[in-house]
Amino acid sequence: MDAAGNDPRPTSPTSESPPEPPAFDDGPKEECGVFGVWAPGEEVSKLTYFGLFALQHRGQEAAGMAVSDGRQIVVFKDLGLVSQVFDEQSLSSLRGHLAVGHTRYSTTGSPTWENAQPTFRTTAAGTGLALGHNGNLVNTAELAVKAADAGVPGAFVATNDSDLVTALIAARPDL
Repeated sequence: MDAAGNDPRPTSPTSESPPEPPAFDDGPKEECGVFGVWAPGEEVSKLTYFGLFALQHRGQEAAGMAVSDGRQIVVFKDLGLVSQVFDEQSLSSLRGHLAVGHTRYSTTGSPTWENAQPTFRTTAAGTGLALGHNGNLVNTAELAVKAADAGVPGAFVATNDSDLVTALIAARPDL
C-alpha cells in the first residue's frame, strides 16, 4: 500500500474471471494391461505373473492368463488383483512355453468373470485360441449380428467385444 492507501501493484485491464477448466478429465487413463511371453524352458506362468503385477495399475478388476505347451491351452482367470487371482498352486499348474496375460479395466461390459480375459474359443480345426485384448470396437453390436447371421459359433452370446473377436478368429482362422 502506498501513503494514500492504494495498492501500487498493476491491475488487469479487464475484470474477467479466469477461464473455466475443461469439462473433460484430461488426467491419466488406464485401460487394461496385456503381457505376452514365449520362453521355452522357463516357467512362463511366473514370468507372466510378474509382468501382470507390473501392469496392475492398468486394470484392477480382473486378471488372467492363458498358457500353452503347443498342444493345449489352459486359461486361468478370476475377478480381483493379480496377487488375489494367482497363487503358487495355480501358477505351478500352468505349464508351457507360451503365455498371454491380461489385467482388466472395464471400458465396455460389466465387471464379471465372463468378461475377464484372456478369452478362449475352440477353432473350426479343433484347436484352441486365447486372446488378450486392450481397446474397444465401436461396432460390436452390429458385428455380433452379422457374425451370428453368418453362422459364427458363439458370436451372438459373446459377452463383450474381445469375446466376439475371439469367436470371429476361431471361426475363420484362415482369414
